[in-house]
Amino acid sequence: MTQLTIGAAPLTLAQLRAVLDGPVTVAVAPAAWADVDKGAATIAAIVAEGRTVYGVNTGFGLLANTSIAPEDLETLQRNLVLSHACGVGDRLPDAVTRLLMVLKIASLSRGASGIRRETLEALIALVNADVLPCIPSKGSVGASGDLAPLAHMSCVLIGVGEARVNGETLEAEAALARVGLKPLTLGPKEGLALLNGTQCSTALALAGLFAAEAVFAAGIAAGALSVDALKGSDAPFDPRIHTLRGQPGQIAVAARLRDLMAGSAIRDSHRDDCAKVQDPYSLRCQPQVMGAVLDVLNTAAATLEREANAVTDNPLVFIEDGDVISGGNFHAEPVAFAADQIAMALCEIGNISERRTAILVDPKMSELPAFLVRESGLNSGFMIAQVTAAALIAENRMVAHPCSVDTVPTSANQEDHVSMATHGARRLLDMAENAATVVGIELLAAAQGLEFHRPLTSSPDLEKVFAIVREAAAPYASDHYFAPDIARATDGVRAGRYRAFADGLLPSA
Repeated sequence: MTQLTIGAAPLTLAQLRAVLDGPVTVAVAPAAWADVDKGAATIAAIVAEGRTVYGVNTGFGLLANTSIAPEDLETLQRNLVLSHACGVGDRLPDAVTRLLMVLKIASLSRGASGIRRETLEALIALVNADVLPCIPSKGSVGASGDLAPLAHMSCVLIGVGEARVNGETLEAEAALARVGLKPLTLGPKEGLALLNGTQCSTALALAGLFAAEAVFAAGIAAGALSVDALKGSDAPFDPRIHTLRGQPGQIAVAARLRDLMAGSAIRDSHRDDCAKVQDPYSLRCQPQVMGAVLDVLNTAAATLEREANAVTDNPLVFIEDGDVISGGNFHAEPVAFAADQIAMALCEIGNISERRTAILVDPKMSELPAFLVRESGLNSGFMIAQVTAAALIAENRMVAHPCSVDTVPTSANQEDHVSMATHGARRLLDMAENAATVVGIELLAAAQGLEFHRPLTSSPDLEKVFAIVREAAAPYASDHYFAPDIARATDGVRAGRYRAFADGLLPSA
């Protein structure tokens, strides 16, 4: 089980990926606990002195000018959580909910939110017991925080709603009792601190990033395997070409492709007497395309790593001088842009992969048996597998429209510009699944192409790629029920079986 100490150093992408992979144990560093206590003391002093501060003893949003009596402050926070729990749709995956909660703990532990130690301890206890609130996936516009999703998370702390425990869905109070907790009574500002923030959109975007990494790595392996299966050239990967352009991702991808193809007997068999002048773009422009994808993923990853360690609620408590300042850190525009970048990257990984599959099945282009099967005509081979890939890339292109350029005013025009980050990030998991299937189909097709060159072997690395593909499916000898082969090939991509073939390239490695 992964152990995280929050507050000692910023969380890394590798640590955040581990949170998605399974249950974790979270602790907070002593220095961070000291800051939490100072923040809570600042809020307590404001209440004791009778000062009016937004979110502490006022209404919210357009109701910010409404003062709340001291005896109603607990009710104010409870009402806030209950009224904002307006999510709809399927619940978030358990892994994403776990990551969301860890991100919220990291934000609250900075001491700038003003919550009490006992409230943060309760949230930590839920994570450590892997008690995961049931959070509907729809209902956030990614500004003023992910209000609805975080309200559903917070409902469980006060004994309302449902939570998942060991795969079982329980009423909130029963789930709390499982880990020895009772429903909390929220103190001043605590409901607002829990609800404000970009943790839902950030968790979804990180999940999309890590899924995109797995697809990217498989796409690199599949692309190199296709070059060999098609008796293509590795000359376009010559480092001199890429040094002249200077794009870092392009240089790195070209180097990886050269390494993957090094020592291929298939390549050597046509190195000196090849009649081809140039390969199609989807083969020879892989460094340019996948390198640009890598640069985009690195940019998005840097944004999301910063956001994972950020304080994004409102108002913020500055423990050094006791100020409480209202701002807009909850606006998820950085996450929205990162999600749009990842969506475009996933589109391009799938687009170029499908084109290579199309070449592999076309005898005029590939000089291989039509649709990669002997006795074509009697057998259709990979004909419809390529159609499936085409359908999936078309679907990805359709949903890749940038969400960050959209906005709908909310909260009676008080919140008049929003980021749409949450659904921009939510689509990424579906897009990654589509792209994983497209690359899985290419891997099957490229491995099948290699079969026609035996007994010649590919490079040592590409023979390892070939072996993983053959674990998913036997060589295609004649038509058979093909869907399970594709599903198993996709499973290998999704599970990160090919990450090692993008060694040193992935942002979270």
